[in-house]
Amino acid sequence: MASSIVRSPLNPISRHVTCKPSPSDHRSRATAAAVTIHRPSPKQRRRRNVPVLACSLQSHNADDNHNVVDGRSKTELQRIPDDSPYDDVSKDPNNNTNMLPRPLSSTHSSNSVSHLRVAYQGVRGAYSESAAEKAYPYCEAVPCEQFETAFEAVERWLVDRAVLPIENSLGGSIHRNYDLLLRHRLHIVGEVKFAVRHCLMANHGVKLEDLKRVLSHPQALAQCEHTLTKLGLVREAVDDTAGAAKHVAFHKLNDTGAVASSTAAMIYGLNVLAQDIQDDSDNVTRFLMLAREPIVPGTDKPFKTSIVFSLEEGPGVLFKALAVFALREINLTKIESRPLRKQLVGASDDNNNGYPKYFDYLFYVDFEASMADQNAQNALGHLREFSTYLRVLGSYPVDTCML
Repeated sequence: MASSIVRSPLNPISRHVTCKPSPSDHRSRATAAAVTIHRPSPKQRRRRNVPVLACSLQSHNADDNHNVVDGRSKTELQRIPDDSPYDDVSKDPNNNTNMLPRPLSSTHSSNSVSHLRVAYQGVRGAYSESAAEKAYPYCEAVPCEQFETAFEAVERWLVDRAVLPIENSLGGSIHRNYDLLLRHRLHIVGEVKFAVRHCLMANHGVKLEDLKRVLSHPQALAQCEHTLTKLGLVREAVDDTAGAAKHVAFHKLNDTGAVASSTAAMIYGLNVLAQDIQDDSDNVTRFLMLAREPIVPGTDKPFKTSIVFSLEEGPGVLFKALAVFALREINLTKIESRPLRKQLVGASDDNNNGYPKYFDYLFYVDFEASMADQNAQNALGHLREFSTYLRVLGSYPVDTCML
C-alpha cells in the first residue's frame, strides 16, 4: 500500500530583482558578490513585550493544504483546549496568554547564545525542536505552526533565529522553504544535520495488532513506507510528527498510532511500540539556521556558501554557469531548480497549443567555499556576467557533527 502525496503548485515568488553584471575575475569589484551586512536603524530596534503566536498566519499555500495519502485527504488536527496538559502553557487559569511564548525582554540579548529565542516549525517534541537545541544549546525554542510564521517572527524581532529543514537524505528537498528563502530577506548563518529515528507509538494499553491507521508528516510516512505496509496500516498525513503524537494522546485514540520521535512519545505520554522503523537507517535531515544579519565569513574552518540565480534561456547557459565553479575547482554540494510562476518565456507556436515553450527557472546552489575566499568571489563575479539575477543567501560553517 504505497503512499502517494499530491502537491499543488507553489505561490509565485513575490520579487524578482535583476543584478547588474559584474566585471571579470581580475577586477576588484568581484567582491561585490560577498555578503553585505545591513545594520538596523534606531527605529528598527527589537520590539519587546510582543508575544510570538505559536500558530500560523492564514496561508493559502497549496503545499500545506492539499496533501493526499492513500486517496484520503490529510487529517486536520483539532485545536487542543487551553487547559490541555499537552501544551506548554501557563498553569494560571487567569493568564490570558496561554499557548503564547514569552516576549523578548532586556535580558534576552541576541549576542548571548544562552538567551537566544529560536523559532522552529511544529509543536513540542518535533525533530525541528531538537535541531534548534543542537544548533543553539540552552536557547528558548519557540514553536510555530507554519514555516512562514518562523520567517516572519525573525524579521519582526520577535525571535532571534529560526532553524528550519531544507532537505532530507531520503525524502529530498523541502521546496516550500526554498521559496520562502527568496521571498524573505533572512540570511543563512549555519546548518545542522540531524539523524532522524522514527518510532511507532500509541496510547498505553493499545497493542500493535489493535492499530488500523497511523498519523504523521507526509515525509515521515514515506520514510517508513515498507514497515507500515507490512503492518497493513492506513497512512494519513498531518502537519508534523509531534502534532500527530499530540493528537493521538489528547483524543485517547485506541485504533490509531503515530510516527514521531521518542521525545514526542515521552512528552505526550505515549507507549513506543516499535523503534527505528524508517526504511533506511541513513536518514538525515539538514536544517538551516536563519538570522536577520549575515555572519562575517572566515577561512579558519570549512565553510559553505548558498546562492540563488537565474539565467537567460539558451543552449549551454546552465553549463556555462556551473563551469565558473569547475574552472576554479570549487565543489558543488547541492543544486536545486525552482520554476518562476508567471514567468514563461519563448514564442508560442501551433505545436505547443499556443502556449510559450519554456519556463523561467531559479537555481539554488551550495558550494564548498567561504565568501572570504578570493576564489569564491571571482567565481561569483564571473557568474554575474551572464546571470539575470544573483543573490548570496549565506556563507556559513559546515556542520561536521552528526547527532
